[in-house]
Amino acid sequence: MSKPPASVPFDARPLTEPADRATVRAYVRQLRASGRAPARSVVGIVLAAVIGAVFLVMFGPVFSGIVGSFLALATSGGMPGGGLFAIAPIVMLVVVVGAVVAIIVRVVGAGSGERWWRLDRFAQANAMTWYPVVSDPPLPGMIFGLGHGRVAADVVRGERPRFVEFGNYTYKTGSGKNESTHRWGYVAVKLSTPLPNIVLDAVGNNSFLGSNLPASLDKSQRLSLEGDFDRYFTLFCPQGYEADALYLFTPDIMARFVDHAAALDAEIVDDWLFLYTPREASTLDAATWAWLFSVVAALLDKFAQWERWRDERLAAPASAPAAMAAPTPGAPAPAGATALPFAAPAALLRPPPGVAPQGRRLKRGVPWGFIVIFGVIVVVMLLGQVGVFGGLLGGLFSGVTP
Repeated sequence: MSKPPASVPFDARPLTEPADRATVRAYVRQLRASGRAPARSVVGIVLAAVIGAVFLVMFGPVFSGIVGSFLALATSGGMPGGGLFAIAPIVMLVVVVGAVVAIIVRVVGAGSGERWWRLDRFAQANAMTWYPVVSDPPLPGMIFGLGHGRVAADVVRGERPRFVEFGNYTYKTGSGKNESTHRWGYVAVKLSTPLPNIVLDAVGNNSFLGSNLPASLDKSQRLSLEGDFDRYFTLFCPQGYEADALYLFTPDIMARFVDHAAALDAEIVDDWLFLYTPREASTLDAATWAWLFSVVAALLDKFAQWERWRDERLAAPASAPAAMAAPTPGAPAPAGATALPFAAPAALLRPPPGVAPQGRRLKRGVPWGFIVIFGVIVVVMLLGQVGVFGGLLGGLFSGVTP
């Protein structure tokens, strides 16, 4: 029997050790040439143009004055080599502008280049693979199907002993002036069997408006667990799956979540476990990586219990046992039947892996908190407008006597 591969010790040195600029630039060129990295960002080019424009607005008049003075001296005829003297300020201006543009391009490109270089080396040092961009990642979590412009960046992915992916995800909602960009860090862990859709909404990262999750869940699906677990998480499970949730979230698993992942929202959907955070998960901060690695390690050894779960709703129907019943010993086999050297089981011993349709997705709810707050704001604005118009009308008719 083969032994599982030994774990690679956590190595965060690539995130902090000195970076040679020439090495980083060569790495970025090779990365772009291989097609692993996208072409130069349009945002970076626009930013460089804006900085250049600001530089010209601030220092353009100074250079214009200098050039004018040089030209005046050159055309006065009182200085030998007047032609060369007139060209000198123009050459100086071209050199200065070129230097400024080069500095801007280097500064704008160096940040992402060094980040890529560090994360790529960090992933390799920890037996993982780094991907700069994954467009519209095909993941079933609640954050991945919303809005448009869906992109996962700085994806760090490991394959063994279990598929694990860390990334920073953005999507946009609205359009034009009303367009908003939403940012999430996530950890995706592949499970070996599908499980009911269960959400753990971390209490610690909610705001006064309620949950920070992008989807509102029906409150009737809330399940209270034993101990002080409810102080840290609000658990949602499909109706009828309360006993299954209690089987999956035993006291020892609840303790793992409270001790290691109390700042993370969690979602089980299909055969995936997702951990969500409003900040970057794939980062240059070594402490964040150490924390996320410890969270995954703390949960991994508990997944074996989850993978023994089966949905009894997928068991064979009542007619199946009779149809699959073993024949009477000694009875002749039906004509055309193939004799078997064993008796077929009377029924399926366990349901197959999977989840019945009613347990695959939680029901979405109505975000009443936001609706009420928005309604109050609208009413206050309307009352304010009525008051203003009432004041204006009162001022107009106050001077009119009957």
